[in-house]
Amino acid sequence: MSELTLAQAQAALEAVTEAAAERGKAVVVAVCDRHGELLAFARMASGLLASITIAQNKAYTAARLNRATRVLGERYSAGGAFVYFGDSRLTGFAGGLPVVLNGVICGAIGVSGLSEDEDEDFARLGLAALVAASGA
Repeated sequence: MSELTLAQAQAALEAVTEAAAERGKAVVVAVCDRHGELLAFARMASGLLASITIAQNKAYTAARLNRATRVLGERYSAGGAFVYFGDSRLTGFAGGLPVVLNGVICGAIGVSGLSEDEDEDFARLGLAALVAASGA
């Protein structure tokens, strides 16, 4: 499988937003295809407006670079140069994770609205739901 389905993406959105609601939190979630283009999106009613772009950029970055966005941020905070590779949509905020199914990058998920650690935890939860929905 090299393409995410809408059903898989929606499973991730539902898992993240339901878990956030249970914890009294509000998040924004974006799932993109392997090119980093938006496939599915959700903003909880009280989700931060700035998080709309940030969540999408986290998913975009994770898909384009095939790694967690935290890696880029850690490189920068450790004194390394933050390189945009000519692409201003790249971000080093944690909370973006690539989706790899059967060894193939199929897309990514990005979560924004909370601390970077919480965003990444929710992204992992969404990724697990997406993988479960794929049967992989």
